[in-house]
Amino acid sequence: MQSSRTDQHPRTAPTEISDVLVVGGGIIGLVIAWRAAQRGLRTVVADPEPGGGAARVAAGMLAAVTELHYGEETLLGLNLASAARYPAFVAELEEAAGQDTGYRACGTLAVALDADDRAHLRELHGLQQRSGLTSEWLSGRECRRLEPMLAPGVRGGLRVDGDHQIDPRRLAAALVTACERAGVLFHRAFASRLTVVRDRATGVVLEDGGVLTADRTVLAGGSLSGKLAGLPSDVVPPVRPVKGQVLRLRVPRAYAPFLSRSVRAVVRGSHVYLVPRENGELVVGATSEEQGWDTTVTAGGVYELLRDAHELVPGITELPFTEASAGLRPGSPDNAPLLGPTALPGLDLATGHYRNGVLLTPVTGDAMADVLTTGELPEVARPFTPRRFSPAPARQEQLA
Repeated sequence: MQSSRTDQHPRTAPTEISDVLVVGGGIIGLVIAWRAAQRGLRTVVADPEPGGGAARVAAGMLAAVTELHYGEETLLGLNLASAARYPAFVAELEEAAGQDTGYRACGTLAVALDADDRAHLRELHGLQQRSGLTSEWLSGRECRRLEPMLAPGVRGGLRVDGDHQIDPRRLAAALVTACERAGVLFHRAFASRLTVVRDRATGVVLEDGGVLTADRTVLAGGSLSGKLAGLPSDVVPPVRPVKGQVLRLRVPRAYAPFLSRSVRAVVRGSHVYLVPRENGELVVGATSEEQGWDTTVTAGGVYELLRDAHELVPGITELPFTEASAGLRPGSPDNAPLLGPTALPGLDLATGHYRNGVLLTPVTGDAMADVLTTGELPEVARPFTPRRFSPAPARQEQLA
């Protein structure tokens, strides 16, 4: 495989200067590297395991409408822009990589299991309508007609035909292949320190002692982005790890079709979702835990997910259990990503995507490619500049 040759005989000498160095090989780092290479930029990715990261655990819901939250109306615009790009993005990526990404235009059904949940969904429906979004209110009977496996007690729900899904693991694998075919070079090692020369970021020192030099460095390390040594204090991204535990089950052919679309609900105040893949996998998630850097799969987390999923779809307990995993979402203070140039010349950020990393993959790749070639964020991404978290002196200058 090309990857193993890269490990043993790097095609880029440590002293060669690249146009772009991407620190982090998750789906965000990979899509940036792919788009940069397509623009003719000599691009390098530093990551010990490209294609890993939070995407290995994510369910892959592309749910700009059903995941609308109060106070996140600005983020909604970015989410919708990315969702609209997904069909063309997937077609291009699958052709470039020669691999399937598991994209499904299947829609989503959000349901309520009690009166309180029903009231909450009604409020969400109102917010969606005020935001110009398309969703349809269904009675409990109509929900069960769409998805016969739902519990009899379902009180109502929202049908959102525009919220789809993709398999993040297949997406990541396809991005790795597309990057390799586009000429992106991989250095499979952790970046341990940012190098700064005359007040400009110039690359990184790797954990194995290698040195990578580039005209522009993009920090796309997910929840680890703020831990890179050498970052000046005023450009350290304010991201934190938010733990999520996810289960995977298998739907035997005798049970198919089990669910035809993604189904989600709030059960006793906890969000739960079930995402059916075309290959027979059923993803159940996800917890949201402020537990620092812990990625332990816990008995309590598994129990709570299965308990809540069983209340939603009782037949789930008959399915074979295949995997339990935990990952860390990169959360930011306003739950929105940090995209574009920092106060340190030569350093750009693409991190803090929180629960929308998979959804925002297409628009992030396009926006960062624009930054790397023109120096400017496109209009749709401008509200998400890292400088919105600048220290007080910078804000005072703007008011002067």
